[in-house]
Amino acid sequence: MSFRARVLAGFGVVVLVPLVVFGVRVRADMADRLTAEYQRRVASLAAVIRADLSRDSAGIAARLDALKEAIAMDNKFRRAALEGVERAYLLDYAGSAMRFTGLSMLLIQDDQGRIISSGHFRNEYDRLEPDLPRLLAVAPGGMALVEARTAEAALLALARVDSLRLGGRRFTLVGGVAVDSSFLARLAPDSELTVAPALPSDTLVRVDTAAQVVSALAVPFVALGDSARLREARIVVTHSLAPLAALRRRVDAAFVAAALLTAAIALLLASWLSSLISRPLGELARRTAEIDMERLDVTFESERADEIGMLTRLLGAMTERLRVGAAQLREAERRIAVGDLARQVNHDIKNGLIPIRNVVRHLLDAARAGPDQLAAAWRDRQATVESSVSYLEQLATNYARLYPQPGRKPCDVNDAVRETIRRVGDASRGELRTELADELPAVQTDPVVLRRILENLVGNALDSLESRSGTVTVLTARAAGADDGRPVVRITVADTGKGMSREELNRAFDDFYTTKPGGTGLGLSIVRRLVLDANGALRVETEPGGGSKFIVELPGAGA
Repeated sequence: MSFRARVLAGFGVVVLVPLVVFGVRVRADMADRLTAEYQRRVASLAAVIRADLSRDSAGIAARLDALKEAIAMDNKFRRAALEGVERAYLLDYAGSAMRFTGLSMLLIQDDQGRIISSGHFRNEYDRLEPDLPRLLAVAPGGMALVEARTAEAALLALARVDSLRLGGRRFTLVGGVAVDSSFLARLAPDSELTVAPALPSDTLVRVDTAAQVVSALAVPFVALGDSARLREARIVVTHSLAPLAALRRRVDAAFVAAALLTAAIALLLASWLSSLISRPLGELARRTAEIDMERLDVTFESERADEIGMLTRLLGAMTERLRVGAAQLREAERRIAVGDLARQVNHDIKNGLIPIRNVVRHLLDAARAGPDQLAAAWRDRQATVESSVSYLEQLATNYARLYPQPGRKPCDVNDAVRETIRRVGDASRGELRTELADELPAVQTDPVVLRRILENLVGNALDSLESRSGTVTVLTARAAGADDGRPVVRITVADTGKGMSREELNRAFDDFYTTKPGGTGLGLSIVRRLVLDANGALRVETEPGGGSKFIVELPGAGA
């Protein structure tokens, strides 16, 4: 083992390891003990809450029983319920009875489940809730949390059901007490503990076990209007671990202070020992700092037999490998740059040759029909050939300068669209349509750049069609202006092709990524670069099987 390694090992073993083990052990034991105590408190409160709910349920049952006796002796209620008279008395009965019995919720229903009187919300009258009494009757313990409607907001109540017979008909009473803040405060007398209901409709919140101790008490739940089934709510008891976190911070601060003091003393000793080897390492570092990709002629030689000598020789071997690798990398970069340029030239030239190829096909078809048709076809397509040749000449000029600085001037977008449709239109590839806006402002860009954008987008759209019945539509419109009021022109190229998946869309603008056989993968990357060069914006709307929309927005003249 080297001298440096022995110094570091001694520092770690003698100083840091015992201190870290001691601190971690004390901290973990303290946290475990306090957390276990909090868990016992939460579990105890959950058991107490269960007993309190049972006691409250028994109290509700006693109130409903007393209310049954009062109803049985109330002839006016009997006449209203059985004979349909005194409707106002029947409507107001549940409200008066609810206040008399100290309930927060009271429903009186007939044998069909129709609400004939509601104390907490008078408008519940005549609503059918046939499942509510049945679900409360089969709920464990005979009680459940019920989410009822009121005039202001939903009311959460702990409810029970009871029934009585009047004149051969069965009536049910559903009564309960509100589960509100005062109710929950009574369940949790300890200020460090909190109690809250969690309904099935509540968004599931991930419990942070590092910040609190949690226990949940399952309670049956019924929501009025959705009472076809009995669901489960929870009464959640939590105990914050903030006191434990504060204690941990104090322990951590004391531990860090002790560790820093001990480390400072040990570092003084380590510094003295390491000074014996610092000078040769400093010289080695100085020579290493001189190395970069443009200067790999630094030599590393040493006759020492120790670790420093070994490191020096390793650095010398590494520098030699870097020299060889740098030469290979420069050659590879040169080849890649030439290849990239060749692919782009090939892609742009192919775009310029497509219209000429279509013209030649047209002329061949016309030649078969006779000289007159050939001459007419040439007169009709001569402008396309001349435009394509001019386009190729302009490309050649641009590539002669490697990366041309575009000359911007006002361009008519509609004319550029018509010229592009005339150049790339081919009935064998699909139908091309245009919807061009009137009085469209000119855009400020290079005409060749605008044509390259349109030809790439329209060509890609035609290639995406899966049959000759597909269509490609080019639309122009005036978009919402910029913040400073300058005009913006929107060009949309929409197709009915196969569309793109999310993964394909994410890679659509990458160089050399293509899904077409024989494609170069440069079309969309060129479009994006040209749009950005024109100070425009490009976005895509697509879905698999639903076609694609490429939307280009360019600033108007004067922008």
